Amino acid sequence: MKLSGQQLLDREMEIQRLCGFSELYSWQRERKVKKDFCLHDGPPYANGDPHVGHALNKVLKDVRNRFEVLRGRRVHFVPGWDCHGLPIELRALGELGSAGLSPLEIRKKAREFAEGAITRQRSAFERWGVMADWGRCYYTFDGVYEAKQLQVFQDMHSKGLVYQDYKPVFWSPSSRTALAEAELEYNPEHVSRAVYTTFPVLTPPPKLASATDEWSSVGVLVWTTQPWTLPANQAVCYMPNAQYSLVKRADNSKRLLVATERVDSLAAILGTQLDSLASFAGSELEGGVCSHPIIPGKQSPLLPANHVTMGKGTGLVHTAPSHGMEDYSVASHFSLPVECLVDEDGRFTEQAGPELSGQAVMTEGSDTVVAMLRAAGALLREEQCVHSYPYDWRTRQPVLIRPSKQWFINTASLKDRAQEVLQKVHVVPESARGSLLAMLERRTYWCISRQRSWGVPIPVFYHLQTGEPLINRHTVSHVASLFSERGSDCWWELPLDQLLPPAVLKKSKAGAVSEFERGEDVLDIWFDSGVSWAAVLDNSDSQADVYVEGKDQLGGWFQSSLLTSVAMRNKAPYRSLVVHGFTVSELGEKMSKSLGNVVDPDTIINGGADPSVSPPYGADVLRWWVAESNVFSEVQIGPSALNSARDNIAKLRNTLRFLLGNLHGFEPQSHTVEPKDMHYIDQYLLHLLRDFSLKVTDAYSEFDFGQVIRLLQGFISRDLSSFYFSIVKDRLYCDTEGSLGRRSCQTVLEEVLDAVTRSIAPILPHLAEEVYLHSPGHTEGEPLFRSGWIKASSVWKQPGLEEAVEGACAIRDSFLSSIPGKNAAQYDLVIAIEPGLLFEIIESLQEQPTSSCSQLTELMMSSRTSLLSSLPRDLPPHAITSRGKFLINLEGGDIREQCGYSVAAIPCSLSRCPRCRRYNSEEPNCLCPRCQAVTGGGGQ
Repeated sequence: MKLSGQQLLDREMEIQRLCGFSELYSWQRERKVKKDFCLHDGPPYANGDPHVGHALNKVLKDVRNRFEVLRGRRVHFVPGWDCHGLPIELRALGELGSAGLSPLEIRKKAREFAEGAITRQRSAFERWGVMADWGRCYYTFDGVYEAKQLQVFQDMHSKGLVYQDYKPVFWSPSSRTALAEAELEYNPEHVSRAVYTTFPVLTPPPKLASATDEWSSVGVLVWTTQPWTLPANQAVCYMPNAQYSLVKRADNSKRLLVATERVDSLAAILGTQLDSLASFAGSELEGGVCSHPIIPGKQSPLLPANHVTMGKGTGLVHTAPSHGMEDYSVASHFSLPVECLVDEDGRFTEQAGPELSGQAVMTEGSDTVVAMLRAAGALLREEQCVHSYPYDWRTRQPVLIRPSKQWFINTASLKDRAQEVLQKVHVVPESARGSLLAMLERRTYWCISRQRSWGVPIPVFYHLQTGEPLINRHTVSHVASLFSERGSDCWWELPLDQLLPPAVLKKSKAGAVSEFERGEDVLDIWFDSGVSWAAVLDNSDSQADVYVEGKDQLGGWFQSSLLTSVAMRNKAPYRSLVVHGFTVSELGEKMSKSLGNVVDPDTIINGGADPSVSPPYGADVLRWWVAESNVFSEVQIGPSALNSARDNIAKLRNTLRFLLGNLHGFEPQSHTVEPKDMHYIDQYLLHLLRDFSLKVTDAYSEFDFGQVIRLLQGFISRDLSSFYFSIVKDRLYCDTEGSLGRRSCQTVLEEVLDAVTRSIAPILPHLAEEVYLHSPGHTEGEPLFRSGWIKASSVWKQPGLEEAVEGACAIRDSFLSSIPGKNAAQYDLVIAIEPGLLFEIIESLQEQPTSSCSQLTELMMSSRTSLLSSLPRDLPPHAITSRGKFLINLEGGDIREQCGYSVAAIPCSLSRCPRCRRYNSEEPNCLCPRCQAVTGGGGQ
């Protein structure tokens, strides 16, 4: 019965109850097996309702897990949630903000919000049929998890991999916290106010002092898209191996120092000819010193640097160590000061001077700096520059780089080993490996401290007088034990002397507790989730078989997990990585409420307000959509995709209904026919079924679920519906119920039903279990998922038989193509094959020269077939003849023979049997001899 609407939804829920969906995970964990399979769940963020991105990810994981359960492995899959961080804090506080709230008040609201999101998401995942023990999930705000996290933190600190430093980091003024690279989104349409400005030469480079007598009038030309950083300038950098030129403007005779390679482009930009006065190597600029264009008395040396490029700008780079990672490297090498003139709100401090103090650097602050350049005569050109710029991933506001005292992980010392172990990881698709390696290469350090309240506190105490941090294995172990018992709220709840008791102070050889204060920073959420392998896997040395997440995790969880695992265990936490794309609309657009193209998985399953527009599809349609999609690129979803999934499942359901209907009364224990006793075409179908089963198994193993569906649809349409079913219907419907031929066919149908049902079970568990409830041959009440994978017997492999059937099929195709649009049963067939290998093979399908009930006749679907070595000379004039050749290929190509054949189709002279509809009756409206024998009746 075709189900739709509420009936469909009710049936799915009934199947979940009857077939023990909620108990399956616990059952399979308790059974004794030889092999385990661990898919470690990357924790979704607990900051909202479930969406189709969740569906894509969770269903992909569940399909693989269910496949592994079916093939007899014990699956380790613990769902988790990432519960801390700024996005949850912002959503929890809403418009109220954090003003006037204590850290504990903020944490309480954030926890409540996260718990609500978790409840909604978990309920959806269960409804989608995701197999797990939903009472035993992991949460990054759980005290035991937090304690494990601190243990990893301490071990990395003791190895010198965690350190505190004052250096530039990505800073979000809108969030008032440091951010890691993984917390950034790049806006390709960002517009910056770019300027070309000059730094007057104060001291000429010694090697070039004689190049001109007018060095005092030379300006070193620089270009920057961030003019607000100019007050923090400490140097101008050049490329030592490049050529530089001293040029004179044709319009006002001013002299400029620029890269030779950039002269023509700059002339066009400045709108004037630039005449070269002298050229020299960049290395000869060493020792030169410039005056700052807007800060009197401040000097900026000319320094060599490898990061200078010639793609844009002037070939000379304004260097502000406080506001650039490469600039900071130059400062470290040449001992330049790192002065921060920007506060946590992104405004100039008093140290920037009265003209700039208090101004937001990216708006009015930039305006003021440009005005100061113009007033000083240092501004040559101003322009709008559209370029890619980092934004805070949650507030969607631009970030800046500013120095701050933060805690870091020294990834520079880890990345070589991380890249090495990554080479041993199987990555699907392989192209994702390059992206991950490139991201690791660019990452020299990882800022892990955040200036927020909702997170795991960094377990550090600071000396009130010196500001020196107190952190060691004694302090961290004590705090970790408190977190394990009471949760991390105790960092704020307990008095300091309980966080730092006398025994710990004594072991730490520190002073009195009154000399210290607790730190206020929390750990980066990527560190939270990045240590999940240590908190969730069976033991500390375990590796997950696979991590499965979206491509955004190449710079996020995949990377943070890899770095922490390499730091702790010198190996990757995973053996394989599967990287899927994002969900987009059917037009390929990013989903957005403003565009009205958001697809809600709850609406997919349960339907919308108007069922004619948004009908209820049920969970299996959602799962089919996931499996059918090319998940390694952007995954489109919308009405067309969902309707297609529904229609494909309906076609599959019809096939399964046909199989079940024709197995009525079949008892596998007593009715099964051994392969050696079967009709050849039945043996051949088992041969094809084995090949299908092996390919499906391989596709599941490679996470290629789209290939599973393609194999399934091809097998059903090509091998079953268009071929086997059409041929064996006569035997099924018209032979004696208990005849060998019919039981042979039913044996095959039972194997096909079993294999097809199991092959779709990981994708469509509700449909598979429903079919299994009605399938013959198993213990009543036993769910499919407790009964194993497809049985593809090696006995079914029959390459010689394959040649026989396919040879007959080639002859059949010649016959059918000669009578287009006509009923094959209306013809008697004469097949003539030259003596040889093909004749011997086809002869095995028909022992008598002429037969109306041979296996050859069944294959040809004719009423009668004659097998001869040559066509008779007395064929009737209305006979339709055709010819062809077939290449025999046996023993892996050792036996090859091309054989010719001829076919004559002769309209039947006998009458049509009203029962089997073949033309074998002696009289009109009378049963043929076969049907008379079956029915035990007369001719009528």
